[in-house]
Parts: sequence; C-alpha cells; structure tokens
Amino acid sequence: MAALTKKQKLEKVMGSFPLFAKNFIKIVDNNGDVVPFVLNKEQSEYVSTMKKYNIVLKGRQIGFTTLSLSFILHSAITKPDTNYIIVTHHNSVSKSLFVKLKKMYKNLPHAKYPGLFPKDSLNNRDELLLSNGSRIIIATAGGDDAISGNTFQFIHFSEMGKYPNNVQEEILSTAIPALAKNESAMIWIESTGMGYNYFAELFLKSYRGKESVWNAKFYSWLADAYRQQFRVVFDEAEEWFKLHNKGNRLREKDLEHDERVLFEKYGATLRQLMFRRYYIATNSLDKWNREFPTTPDQAFQTSNESVFSTEKIVERLQFVSEPLPYSELSDLPEVLKPYLSKSLFIWYRPKSGKRYYAGVDTASGGGNNSDFSTISIFDAAGQQVASFYSNEIPVYKFADVVDSLARYYNYSFLVIESNSYGLPLLERIRKEKSYLNMYKHKTFDQKGKKKLKIGWQTTKTNKAILISDFKEQFEVGMINIECKQTLEQMKIYVDQDGKLGNKRGTGDSYHDDLVISAALAIQGMKAGKWYV
Repeated sequence: MAALTKKQKLEKVMGSFPLFAKNFIKIVDNNGDVVPFVLNKEQSEYVSTMKKYNIVLKGRQIGFTTLSLSFILHSAITKPDTNYIIVTHHNSVSKSLFVKLKKMYKNLPHAKYPGLFPKDSLNNRDELLLSNGSRIIIATAGGDDAISGNTFQFIHFSEMGKYPNNVQEEILSTAIPALAKNESAMIWIESTGMGYNYFAELFLKSYRGKESVWNAKFYSWLADAYRQQFRVVFDEAEEWFKLHNKGNRLREKDLEHDERVLFEKYGATLRQLMFRRYYIATNSLDKWNREFPTTPDQAFQTSNESVFSTEKIVERLQFVSEPLPYSELSDLPEVLKPYLSKSLFIWYRPKSGKRYYAGVDTASGGGNNSDFSTISIFDAAGQQVASFYSNEIPVYKFADVVDSLARYYNYSFLVIESNSYGLPLLERIRKEKSYLNMYKHKTFDQKGKKKLKIGWQTTKTNKAILISDFKEQFEVGMINIECKQTLEQMKIYVDQDGKLGNKRGTGDSYHDDLVISAALAIQGMKAGKWYV
C-alpha cells in the first residue's frame, strides 16, 4: 500500500477529532506542562458513543470540559457557517472557559500550516467569529437569553447541576428547538451532582430508562482517567498514609467496612482507597460522595436530612427487579392493560391463597405538576408486587383501576386515604363497586358511641406514626420495595421543622404520593384485619 501524501495525512487528521486533538490541540496538564491533548480512556469511550442528546454525570476534573471545548473548536473549523454556544453557571466561569478555548485556537500551528485553519474575524470576550463563517459564543445561565432566535450546531451546558433550579428546565426547553436540523448537531449536558434538581431528575430517568432520547453516561472516581491525571495526588496520599501507619501502605486486612465494599464490589485498588482516605481527611465524606461519587445516586445525595436512610435507598436501587413484560401478564384485566409499563408496573403475579395489601393515595388527575394518584401493593411477607402512579387519571377512572387491580390481587385489603379526593373514591369503591375488604378507622360520636368509618384519616399525629412505621419496616428489611420511583421519592422525603413532606420542585420525583401509598399498605398489614 502506498504511503499517504502530506495532504492526505492532513485530511485524515482534520477529519478525525481524536487525531485533530492529538496533533493540533495543546493543553496544560496537572504538572503545568503544555502537552498535546491525547484523549483518555473515558473521553475516547464517550466520543465513540455520543448521540444527538447527551447527558454526563461525572466526578471532579475528569476532563470533560476540556473535551467539549476542543470538540467545539474542531467542529467550528471543519464545518463552515455553523454556530456554537457554551453555557455555564457563573459569569466568571464563562470568561475562564472562553479564555481557555481561545488559547486553544491561538496555539494551533497557524504558521506551520498556512491556510489550514480559518482566521478569526472577530475575537472579543463574548464571541469568536471565524473567517469560514463559524461562530462560538459564551453565555451564563440565568443571564440574557442567548439561545432563542439562533440555530446551533452544538450546545454545551457546563455544570448544569449548579444552574438556578428555576432555570434548568426552561433553558433546556429553549435549546432543543434551537438545535440545527442535521445528523451531526448535538447537545452536551455535563455536571457533577449538586443535590436533587432538574438535572438530577433528567439524568436518573435517562440513565435508568430504556427508551430515553438522552444518551446518559456516568463516570465515577474509579475511572481510569483519575489514575493518570491525579498521579501526583495519589503519590501524596500514599506518603501521607505511610507517615501515619508506621511506613506501611494500606493493606487488605486494614480495610474498613465501606472500603471493603468498594474493594470487593466496585474493584477499587488499595492505592485509590488511600487517596479516598486522604481526601476525606482534608474535606468530608459528604463532599467526597458529591465530588467523587461511586454511583449516580451517591452523587445526588444531599445530606442526612431525609427521613429515610439514603444509604439503604441507594443500595436497594442497585438491585431492584425489572417489571414483568406484557407477554407474561395475559390474564391482566382489560381495564388495566392500557396502563401497563406506563403507569402500572407489576413485578409478581398474584398467587392463589396469598393475601395482598394495597395502599391508595388519590389526587385530582389534573396533569402538569399536580399530585399523583398512586397504588402500592405488597404481599403479606412484605414483598412489593405492583405499583401504579398517574397524575392524569380522573377519580372516576382511578376507581376502575383500584377496583380491578385489588380484585386481581386476590381481593386485596385496601387502605385508602380519606382526603378530599379520597372520599369520592371511597364512595365509588364501596357503593358502586361493592368492595368490602377495606381498612376502617374508629371514631366516636357526641354520645360517645364508637363507629367505624372506611378509609385512613390522616392527622398530624398519625402521619408521624404512618411514616415512622414505614421507615422501620424498610430499614430493618421487613419490606422489599421494587418501584424505583417510590425509592426516588423516599430520598427527598424530609422532616422540616416537624413537617413531613417532599422537597418541592419539578418532575415526578418531587412528589411524595408513592411514599404515602406504600406507607398506607404497611398500615394495612399492621392492622391484621380481613373482612372477606
């Protein structure tokens, strides 16, 4: 095969982003040296699998911002008349990134290859305009709208988790219509975790969902890139450890419980674990989990203010079962089939002779960001078998779902909260559906005569009992939850000044309706009643 000519070699380099980066992009490494930008293992993997919509959750300083800047520069140079925008969380960060990008452009070998790179026609603090018509701009989330009215080949949202909560969803909804209508146009969202917000909601849905349009990637602190880029810090950590342990490195027999889990389950090396100890000693475990997470859930862990153990929730999320497919539920009542895998999720079919307990929380069915109508069903052993949630189903249709699902599960013991929307549901279930197997609470009339009323009536006192019982059953392992959405809601269920509830925001996970329905089901088991 004939050797490539100089022109052919240049064409090959210009046509390949990794080769372009290696041959033309200069970066400053962690030692302060100016070196060619050679993509690390994680960067190469990401570039080879990226799609139109991309969302990345990662630890600190893994190099994705540098990757994005160099990718934008390569695209702007090789694709004439295209527009690019980088959005950051703070004006000072925007300026810093733009300076870094323009330095990359300035350090291109212009003199060595005259005419290969377009010249800069306009170069100021907000914009870089190239002679080939391509334009790169910088913007700050929450500032002036720089997206509307433009068409972009590439949109990069840097550290979206740090954007103001009320901006995150809005800015993305503005960006999607502004994306160019060609095969190579794309959006990159990348961020570390900063508590539960829209970015967290979008990432987790994409990461766990099979049909999401977003290409979700997670890079933990165990990524290969850290071994290279943090080599000096790893050496410092090892010397620090030896100084405090009679000159010995960390040994397997020295591992603490959480370190042993990381070592055995996640493949952490002893050197990485010494770095972890070193970082925690100089900062905190909470900050470590946020900036160098092992799992996505750990990245979004905010603090210990959640009512439920976040650690146990995160652990449970790793092992939940997938719902049964339609093909295995041929005996499902017709009224339930349209909801399957959309609002209704079933993990175990009913077994003859088994008792089941269903908690029901009812809402208006108003859609948008309104509350959800939910059903959580457990068997007598505490295994969750089914879950239903929808905020678009009116009460009269929800009554059909509750009745059909409860009858499907061997005439389940129903615990329906008798709130404003629960009362008409109770009326329909009892009178129109003639359903008898329901929880009853005790009341007294003015004469002191005891009466039993159908449904669970929530008060400030018994709500604390409701949640406390749920917490105990979950944390000691007496119930097994399969519903991911329930677990997500449990993460942000808090006790603020004696008031139990969820952290308000946008998205499905910012409701607590599944928490309530699961807790009600537990009260059904606790009651020990069965009326049929």
